Amino acid sequence: MERESFKSRIGFILVSAGCAIGIGNVWKYPWLVGQNGGGIFVLFYLLFLICMGIPVLTMELAVGRASRKSAVKGYETLEPAGSKWHVHGWFCVAGNYLLMMYYTTVSGWMLSYFFKFTFGTFDGMAAEKVNGVFGGMLGNPEEMALCMALTVIGGFLVCSMGMQKGLEKVTKWMMLGLLALIVVLAVHSLLLPGAGEGARFYLLPSVTRMKASGLGNVIMAAMNQSFFTLSLGIASMEIFGSYMSDQFTLTGEAVRIVALDTFVAFMAGLIIFPACFSFGVQPDAGPSLIFLTLPKVFINMEAGRLWGSLFFLFMTFASFSTVITVFENILAACMDNFGWSRTKSVWFNCAFVLVTSVPCVLGYNLWSDVRILGSRDVLDSEDFVVSNLLLPLGSLIYLLFCVTKWGWGFDKYLAECNKGAGIKMSRRFKPYFQFVLPLLILAILIQGLM
Repeated sequence: MERESFKSRIGFILVSAGCAIGIGNVWKYPWLVGQNGGGIFVLFYLLFLICMGIPVLTMELAVGRASRKSAVKGYETLEPAGSKWHVHGWFCVAGNYLLMMYYTTVSGWMLSYFFKFTFGTFDGMAAEKVNGVFGGMLGNPEEMALCMALTVIGGFLVCSMGMQKGLEKVTKWMMLGLLALIVVLAVHSLLLPGAGEGARFYLLPSVTRMKASGLGNVIMAAMNQSFFTLSLGIASMEIFGSYMSDQFTLTGEAVRIVALDTFVAFMAGLIIFPACFSFGVQPDAGPSLIFLTLPKVFINMEAGRLWGSLFFLFMTFASFSTVITVFENILAACMDNFGWSRTKSVWFNCAFVLVTSVPCVLGYNLWSDVRILGSRDVLDSEDFVVSNLLLPLGSLIYLLFCVTKWGWGFDKYLAECNKGAGIKMSRRFKPYFQFVLPLLILAILIQGLM
């Protein structure tokens, strides 16, 4: 079977960025900024994206493009004879399934809130009753299951149409819609009365706030977020390398993907912080910022129903773009490893993901007493394994595979990375890639497990 490919360069960049752009950009990033001193966190975040995110992203893309295969077969094609690097490919496949077992539920929350704002659930609601809406949704397994199922079925429906006609075409329009929405929402927030104070908190580094948060905490939080925002380590990006052309260097394409990913995260901050300060809401509310804090802002805002609907439509686009790109990775793994057709892969995986996503849905209501890892509920347990173990450990394995003589090797990686027109990766980075970068990733892994 001939390998599918992207129809256009912009398609590759938007689809790859769509995989990276997700809940981490527009939910986790703003509350981390709020809890870690504002502007100083943003500076460290950008620094670590350049030092860590771009190099590891080029490595995943390089394995994909050089092999023209998904995770397991990609390693098998490039690894030295008799070595076992391909075993990690199976962990990548498992990681994608595990990620979708809870990510589809959270994506469903975004969809639910979009419908709630669109159909006027929050109209005229007293601020003290807003928290009850989120609690009511979590306590309603039927509503959660419906929104999760719409996300799963919609995602596989897109992927069933193929790479170019389905994933590339839909993601391209959805990402353009997302970028337009985010600009409109950010301009609106910046024009609110008192918004300037929020913009200053967000953009201007403050030594006082840094000391209050603790420099070490700020640095580790920025390092973690810059790393996890790109979904590296479970072959989510490698699959798109396998579909791309040899026309452009991987460093140049990685820079463009990271720039788009960062733009969305940055603009999400410009939406949220000016709005919070304008309405006297604490910007360091943590994970509850999106579902408990922001609806209180929207209900006090003129035309709040419209702005709330647009915001959660933007959130739905951001999360759904990740869902369909990870689904494509899962389908590619089944087609490459088992020789299945795309249609068979879609039917099997749609049913499998629907069933395996149910525990996360029930973890907040009927199974709310279930604890898996220590005191963690179902969603937090699944997220802990993916975010704290599979992503950093997988990235470390990709790194070692690309830069050590026991794997693919630095020279072959560099040749693949620099194939085509665009920014070249310098050979002078070899000592940094071999000795410093592994220690930084190891620090993230150890900190996450602790």
